[in-house]
Amino acid sequence: MRGRAVRKWLTGAAAVLVVVVAVVAGLYVLMNSRTYQLTGELVNRVETQDKVVALTFDDGPTERTPEILRTLAELQVPATFYLVGDDLAARPEWGQAIAAAGHEIGNHTYTHRRMVLVSGDTVRDEIERTDTEIRRTGYQGPITFRPPYGKKLYGLPKYLADHDRTTVTWDVEPDSAGGVDRDTVLTTTLEQTRPGSIVLLHVMHGTESAAALPGIVTGLRAQGYRFATVSELLAKN
Repeated sequence: MRGRAVRKWLTGAAAVLVVVVAVVAGLYVLMNSRTYQLTGELVNRVETQDKVVALTFDDGPTERTPEILRTLAELQVPATFYLVGDDLAARPEWGQAIAAAGHEIGNHTYTHRRMVLVSGDTVRDEIERTDTEIRRTGYQGPITFRPPYGKKLYGLPKYLADHDRTTVTWDVEPDSAGGVDRDTVLTTTLEQTRPGSIVLLHVMHGTESAAALPGIVTGLRAQGYRFATVSELLAKN
């Protein structure tokens, strides 16, 4: 009898473990999804036949900002910069330069922390402090939001939904894995971009990504693409 009871207990424990593992796996997939969240609007690409693409740059501003702005000016390309509030506060002149050049600025939180399993007060503070720093640059346009590392569960999407804010992810990310060279960044972007794509590049930190930027622009133009900010792209939704 004792052996039967033990086997029964073990069977029940195993079933519970399977359920727990399934729940954790499901939450992990949800947290990292680029195409779905529990509430509010999420956009990773706009469905359109128009050959238009949005170039987006995460993080910073950093000391690489003037170089990136010069490149964009020479190429006559608009971009969307998802900036970190703490970096903006530390380098206000570079945020002002981005705004003065006519580019779009989005919110990438104040500290670039993973926005999962955090309180509602933390979500609000991370977003609203960054909004304040963005407005201090002189930028007057719409402010979309991109979660650091693309991670979110419920608290963050709920705040954004309650404040009529859009979560913007991406469908092309040639350098997120790190350790890739310029040619790989270039080739991956040219091969994966589709009409309505949102391309994520880490040009603020990545030397190879910054070096690939001119080739990306000329290559996509040769394919018939034109460039828009994220908000211009979203207007096609």
